Amino acid sequence: MDKDENNYWHLRPAYDKAPFHVRNDQEQITARNLLQLYINTFIGANFAEACVYPLDVSKTRQQIHGEEARKTGSKPRNMFFTLRGIAMEEGPKSLYAGFSAMVFRNFIFNSLRVMLYDIFRRRFLYTDAEHRDSIRTHHAFMCGCAAGCIAQGLANPFDIVKVRMQMNGRRRTMGLEPRNNSCFKEMLSIYGKSGVLGMWHGVGPSCVRACLMTAGDVGAYDLCKRNLKNHFNMEEGIPLRFVSSMVAGFVASVLSNPADVIKSRVMNQPTDERGHGLYYKGSIDCLVKLVREEGFLNLYKGLIPCWLRLGPWSVLFWLSVEQLRVWEGQTGF
Repeated sequence: MDKDENNYWHLRPAYDKAPFHVRNDQEQITARNLLQLYINTFIGANFAEACVYPLDVSKTRQQIHGEEARKTGSKPRNMFFTLRGIAMEEGPKSLYAGFSAMVFRNFIFNSLRVMLYDIFRRRFLYTDAEHRDSIRTHHAFMCGCAAGCIAQGLANPFDIVKVRMQMNGRRRTMGLEPRNNSCFKEMLSIYGKSGVLGMWHGVGPSCVRACLMTAGDVGAYDLCKRNLKNHFNMEEGIPLRFVSSMVAGFVASVLSNPADVIKSRVMNQPTDERGHGLYYKGSIDCLVKLVREEGFLNLYKGLIPCWLRLGPWSVLFWLSVEQLRVWEGQTGF
């Protein structure tokens, strides 16, 4: 305890200096910079998607293959044989099946999750004892999960349409009636058959995947970039962004792949006249049946194409978004 000039005693603080303090000098959020981030993210996501989208189609096919294998006894293909088979059996155009739905999904999901993460993380940014800009791992994870869940909840209808359109070519080769090739026609078909609730079919595993992917992609990019700056003295620029985005793509792939497998199967399954799934009652039922009938490791089916897709996707996405910010005179993300 210490005595002041008036002979009053006061408790001495446990630390002479606070170990950190929350930052109050963040750039003020305005409608303009939020809109810029939203549009930049949309442009970057579509640019990256255009380059690696066939790998997303291959990933979806591999994830759903277990259902087909049980019926036909067909052997699984690796990523490259899957891509080659799609191009030869269904035509090169099938490699971009559902791309229109992906564009609409990007406008809601990718743009919104990055913008929301930027808003949420500001509450947890702080300057440490060495005056370095930092954020704790669990705070970045929490902000990424919250942003991803909200964005996916709104974008779920376009995710269903994308998955169904990606499987259209395979349905033709199996002699099944093909679904619509138009994004909005397929959405109307889902609405007509299953109602509004049918457009949010599989939203549970979708949101879980979106939480983990956003925490792994956006959160890991943010953390990796800050730590490389703070501990390895890397400066803002392409090398820093490249390394950070590669790490982000790998972390996002490992975290999100099991939920992605379940999401793809729940969304792709046929439904009855009431909109109920014919294969799975829900996400938990899908998880139990998949592990019991195909084994635990099948939760990571399609991990290689998922990582080979998310790695380059993350690099192209973040380099694009950051470069657009540079041209607009803004700081790095």
